[in-house]
Amino acid sequence: MPRQNRVTPFGEIVAAPERGALMGNRGRLHDAHGRIGRARWRGKAWIACLTAFRGRRRTLMAPGSYTELFFLDEATAFAAGHRPCAECRREAFSRFAAAWRAGHGLAPDAPLRAPDIDAALHAARIDPATGAQRRTPARLGDLPDGAMVARDGAALLWWAGRLLPWSHAGYGAARPADPGETVHALTPAPFLAAFAGGYRPDVAHR
Repeated sequence: MPRQNRVTPFGEIVAAPERGALMGNRGRLHDAHGRIGRARWRGKAWIACLTAFRGRRRTLMAPGSYTELFFLDEATAFAAGHRPCAECRREAFSRFAAAWRAGHGLAPDAPLRAPDIDAALHAARIDPATGAQRRTPARLGDLPDGAMVARDGAALLWWAGRLLPWSHAGYGAARPADPGETVHALTPAPFLAAFAGGYRPDVAHR
């Protein structure tokens, strides 16, 4: 039976058989029996990691450890609010930090710490009044490649002028896309700025 450890672009944690290309965490969300409770995060550091790094081995949902979460691809992780890990994905994090500076109007050598990014992200991805995911109204044609949007209850990837429906197994056939359409972006606004600043997220085979 699949564990409840797959993350959707809506930030929801669900059970699905597919593993995904990236693993990450939001802190310890499960109990001693490996069951996820009502909490959906512990702390502000939401990260996306490699599924294999330096031969390290982990027992999924081990007591007292963080809850391993899995994502179809990097675009999904970003939509759910997770940034690249600064340890196992150091090169990606460095590119992301450079794009963050560019997209947010900072000098190329401006100091930028992971906790500062996490604080800005947490304010942008979660509505403190409800704990729900924030969504950003935007004109579809103004969004950068890699943004995830919501339409009719489904998540779709905006890529090369096309809208591709998301699923745990990958992306479906392109759907009609009007660049002038007003949509709700699932990807948090600070990430959209980093994409505009030059970061191109990895996506599953399209």
